[in-house]
Amino acid sequence: MRNPTLYFVIAAALLIAAPASAAHKKVAAQPAAPAVDPVATAISASVADPGRPPADVSRDTARKPAEMLTFAGLKPGDTVLEVLPGGGYFTRLISKVVGPTGHVYAGAPAGKMQEAATAIAADPAYANVSVIPIMGGMHGLPPLDVIWTSQNYHDMHLSTLKLDVPALDKLWLSILKPGGELLVIDHVAAAGSPVTETADTLHRIDPAAARAEIEGAGFVFDGETDVIRNSADPHTVIVFDPSIRGRTDQFVYKFRKPG
Repeated sequence: MRNPTLYFVIAAALLIAAPASAAHKKVAAQPAAPAVDPVATAISASVADPGRPPADVSRDTARKPAEMLTFAGLKPGDTVLEVLPGGGYFTRLISKVVGPTGHVYAGAPAGKMQEAATAIAADPAYANVSVIPIMGGMHGLPPLDVIWTSQNYHDMHLSTLKLDVPALDKLWLSILKPGGELLVIDHVAAAGSPVTETADTLHRIDPAAARAEIEGAGFVFDGETDVIRNSADPHTVIVFDPSIRGRTDQFVYKFRKPG
């Protein structure tokens, strides 16, 4: 004769074990949470910043800000000198990447450029931006992580300015932290073009000439990116010519302070 009590005990044991086993399998199948890259997150947020003027946003396809910021090695907490910030296209972007623990010094001459930089610094959304005079203000800055200049290195060679550019490069080297970076973005001139004459007439510079001058000051070449190169640019017209404005062939070089 079968024992009904025994059947009841076995059935109850199976009912208890089955859910426990299923629960165990469900927990084991959970995927690990993806790692968060704080630098990539900061750069993405800077490009998506709603405070950016629509005119700046419309230029992103040509200027590729996310790629430039990433290549420069910018990160939250960095102290940055932006030399000749123009209308502030990169100023806002850099401000958002370095964040509240970082700082941006916008080195601008008196006039419209300084007025534009001052307006950005006065906006509470960019409270980590300070404006300094371009010539006298670089002395006495705290040690810098990055020096950034976009489409303006050639301007330092304009005959009207009479600047000692190699000496300026050495000053930049001295105010960077060991291992700090200098990022230079500029319009390409034909190989062998005379530096001052080409700056005066075309607002361009031969990349090889720029590199040789900067390395001569003691910087180490630390790479380049070709994401804003344009082989259709003839290199023989002024950068403001309607046929090429906003689409010039540009080099992007990064240099490092040894140490």
